[in-house]
Amino acid sequence: MKVRIKFSKHGVLKYIGHLDVMRYFQRAFRRANIDIKYSAGFSPHQIMSFAAPLGVGLESEGEYMDVELLSFPSSHDLIWALNEQMAEGIEIHNAVLLPDGTGNAMASVTAAGYYIDFRDGFLPPKGWEEAIRDFMAQEEILYLKKTEKTEREINLKEYIFDFRLSSHAEKDCLYLMVDASSSGNIKPAMVMEKMYEFLGGYAFDSFNLLITREDTYLNRGTKEAPDFAPLDQIGITVEEESDQTNES
Repeated sequence: MKVRIKFSKHGVLKYIGHLDVMRYFQRAFRRANIDIKYSAGFSPHQIMSFAAPLGVGLESEGEYMDVELLSFPSSHDLIWALNEQMAEGIEIHNAVLLPDGTGNAMASVTAAGYYIDFRDGFLPPKGWEEAIRDFMAQEEILYLKKTEKTEREINLKEYIFDFRLSSHAEKDCLYLMVDASSSGNIKPAMVMEKMYEFLGGYAFDSFNLLITREDTYLNRGTKEAPDFAPLDQIGITVEEESDQTNES
């Protein structure tokens, strides 16, 4: 059975890269004696996949991984067993049983939301609400997107779903939701770099941004009329399933 697990990542563990996070969870599953399924072959490994791995230096309240389990007593028990093994900075928040045929977490991602704050002494000029409105009113927001092998110019505006003033952890901040699919894969720093440029060429350094991923989303609607929902909204808890079975 396939189970989707939601967890948060804060504090010093934001400096741990994706591969180390994967190894961390592999050890946690072994220590917790969870009945996870292993692949076949000469070098078996736990069947585990992550959705939109988080960049180093970013915190998150909505990270997801899919695992295949041979037995799953309850969502509560799985959450408790894993949290008993977690170091400070990572916490398991949810575990849901996925319906048959559900795509893996990575393939399901369409968007990600972010809270954006600034380090002390690096707050840009005031007037964000008006600046964001004028920024998004542009017909195009052209950005030269570079990878290791290619570079191409894209219109960032097509990949920004929400951009506004918000608050997080009792502080004012910006909220940004962007395309996080494999075809889009827009990073918050890309949008903020163009925003700084729009504000009049202020020097931009991504190090001055404090970014927390708010959640990771799938689209239950269409491209033209999206209906975004967190990745764990398509599953059910085992307790609910058991209750329904008993009632019937």
